Amino acid sequence: MIKKFMDNNFLLETETAKKLYHDYAKGMPIFDYHCHLSAKEISENKKYKNMTEIWLSGDHYKWRAMRSYGINEEFITGNKSDKEKFIMWAEVLSSAIGNPLYHWSHLELQRYFEIQEVLNFNNSEILWEKCNSLLEKEEFSVKELIKKSNVKCICTTDDPIDNLEYHKKIKEDKNFNTKVLPTFRPDRAVNIEKEEFLMYITEFEKVVGYNIDSYKKLQKALIERIDYFHEVGCRISDHGLDTAQYLEGTEYELNLILGKGLSKKSLNEKEIKIYKGQLINFLGKEYSKRKWTMQLHMGALRNNSKRMFELLGADTGFDSIGDLNCAQDLSKLLNSLDCTNELPKTILYSLNPKDNYVLATMIGNFQGGGIPSKIQFGSGWWFNDQRDGMELQLKTLGNLGILSKFVGMLTDSRSFLSFTRHEYFRRILCNLIGNWVENGEFPEDYEALEKIIKGICFDNAENYFGIEF
Repeated sequence: MIKKFMDNNFLLETETAKKLYHDYAKGMPIFDYHCHLSAKEISENKKYKNMTEIWLSGDHYKWRAMRSYGINEEFITGNKSDKEKFIMWAEVLSSAIGNPLYHWSHLELQRYFEIQEVLNFNNSEILWEKCNSLLEKEEFSVKELIKKSNVKCICTTDDPIDNLEYHKKIKEDKNFNTKVLPTFRPDRAVNIEKEEFLMYITEFEKVVGYNIDSYKKLQKALIERIDYFHEVGCRISDHGLDTAQYLEGTEYELNLILGKGLSKKSLNEKEIKIYKGQLINFLGKEYSKRKWTMQLHMGALRNNSKRMFELLGADTGFDSIGDLNCAQDLSKLLNSLDCTNELPKTILYSLNPKDNYVLATMIGNFQGGGIPSKIQFGSGWWFNDQRDGMELQLKTLGNLGILSKFVGMLTDSRSFLSFTRHEYFRRILCNLIGNWVENGEFPEDYEALEKIIKGICFDNAENYFGIEF
């Protein structure tokens, strides 16, 4: 018998899976500990003028699909009207069988707009008008969407030089109970080989009020900003690494390397590895002092199309999975912190699923200190946050670690409608564990299962990150 499309038991294949999801997972709050949502838009309680603005703007997942379908760029990032862009997306979506965007998009239509219809070219104008009329209502403001999604904490992604004014304003709103906290993302200070490094350091100097002309001064500036972030509520850092890089280096060498970077002189591979490895080692120690969590996102090959990068800039849909060996340098980096017992809680992600077993075994090398799964193998990220990628990550962690202590899902998104990805993940999680129970691979012990499911959905993250509610 053919099941109804995306009904109440979507992705739940067994009676056990249905019980796990509906009784335990569904009602759990959301802890979105890594995303790219705008604190400014939350602070200002933004209301979106139409579906293209809230659904398509900045969404490089959808942009990639539209290009693959054959849509002209003027309907994606160009000057066509918002309505025309929406209609083109509706046509693309109807052909996106097998792509998680098909499920994500219809989950968003169902949960936020109560639309059970399948979006396609033929009904796109009707649904455009229906959704837009709803967006005019107060319950579709950003803060109301967050409340509706049962989100308890959001951790945005923020540069060290950000003044965090909007995070402060959000905290002052006593009628809004969701915590919105900054995440310290110092990539531009780490990426010494990038063209923009000198310009960034110049901006950094304006913020701290002195010249950053030595490695010690750079460390001083970063500590000041870490302390400032901590005061505003930050408890998590994040690093976007092409791959892990680590070499030992002296302060003398680091001063020479930084000097070359500030002079826009070319750096060799060894110099880059020394600088990046030692700077992240230093930052890791500072995170450890403050009981922060460090995230390492590895494996993206960015801005592959030079032509489109020059036309549209970064984060516009021209990134892919890298294929670099991360194991040895990652081990050296983590070990350099562990040797002095200054390794912070750390979450490891790789964009390349071939590294799943590398990371899932790596975390076992550095556990300890009485912290449950102190080193985490992070959720299926970016190209892996679809059903196969999530199941593979969950099975890998189950095989090689302690799945029941996993801190769970994140959206990694710029959209306030993307919280349904937590539902998508929870359904996949409950289905996987439900199948294990029905296959006799885990006992039908609902007391234990409830603790596991609720832990992965929310409780583990609340305990792990140590953020008070």
